[in-house]
Amino acid sequence: MYKLLTIKDTVRVEPEKLEHDLETAIKKSLEERYEGVANKKLGIVLSVVKILDIEDGIIKPADPAIYYPTTFQALVFYPELHEVVEGEVIENTEFGSFVNIGPLDGLVHISQIMDDFVSFDKKNSTFVGKQTKKILKEGDKVRARIISISWGEQKRIGLTMRQPGLGSLQWIKDEKKKKKLQEKKGGKK
Repeated sequence: MYKLLTIKDTVRVEPEKLEHDLETAIKKSLEERYEGVANKKLGIVLSVVKILDIEDGIIKPADPAIYYPTTFQALVFYPELHEVVEGEVIENTEFGSFVNIGPLDGLVHISQIMDDFVSFDKKNSTFVGKQTKKILKEGDKVRARIISISWGEQKRIGLTMRQPGLGSLQWIKDEKKKKKLQEKKGGKK
């Protein structure tokens, strides 16, 4: 999910940035170019952490900037298929639940919320399981598995909570308590 990558690239440094020391100028240029950028190869670059190496600059004709081949470290968020993530429900809609899992939000489609018939209570913005009576509301902390990733124009992550050990953290806690009680009752017979 979060990774520290070493990247080598040539960075363009405009003349106005050269009022700073070279490393600061290059770091500012790298931050402008990389931070917040998302693509399939790198993920989402959260921060340029450290400059590791700066080679001699190159001046190109008719361009006032200087180009520096640079090696640097960047902190990235890279979601992977089947990865288990934890987050917070930030919005419930008729079609599913949006979960913040860091720099991106994922969607748990209504069919992937739980192994039960689920209905949406529009008035309270909650999902309710018909048999289990489990409730999923905004603000709930959840554990989910990534089942799809789209790196298109709109970055999208699909999530499921229909597997054992997934769902609202409160549901998981309640299941563990229930299991312990059943084990105690089974041991006394």
